[in-house]
Amino acid sequence: MKPITVRIKLLSPVPLPKRQTSGSAGFDLTAAQSTIIKARSFATVSTGLAIELPKEIEAQVRPRSGLAAAHGIGILNSPGTIDPDYRGEIKVILFNCSEKDFPVRQGDRIAQLVFSRAVLVNLQRVEHLSRTQRGTSGFGHTG
Repeated sequence: MKPITVRIKLLSPVPLPKRQTSGSAGFDLTAAQSTIIKARSFATVSTGLAIELPKEIEAQVRPRSGLAAAHGIGILNSPGTIDPDYRGEIKVILFNCSEKDFPVRQGDRIAQLVFSRAVLVNLQRVEHLSRTQRGTSGFGHTG
């Protein structure tokens, strides 16, 4: 499979995102500044990066499992979506669900960036949808 090229602009002196292993789906994003995520609160953290995606690609900003498991740190709007026409800085809204303030140092890995194909969809308004065995059963329908 031929790799897709994504153009990236450094807005501050940060490292390029990289995958930690050859099998990793996500590229680690680092903090461009130091800050503190207060206990039971959230804050927006700059990455110092902007990207130019091909028209058929979207990027998702996803949490790092190690931060969640060890410190209760996640991404408030997970996954955050970066559309192909967005050219601004990638920022991460981190939340802290722990009882302790969490320091973020410049250069800390705070999230991961995962790329996928964006499907072009036309929405068609209808009065009725086809029937299925599941029907309208939602949350918890399988026990």
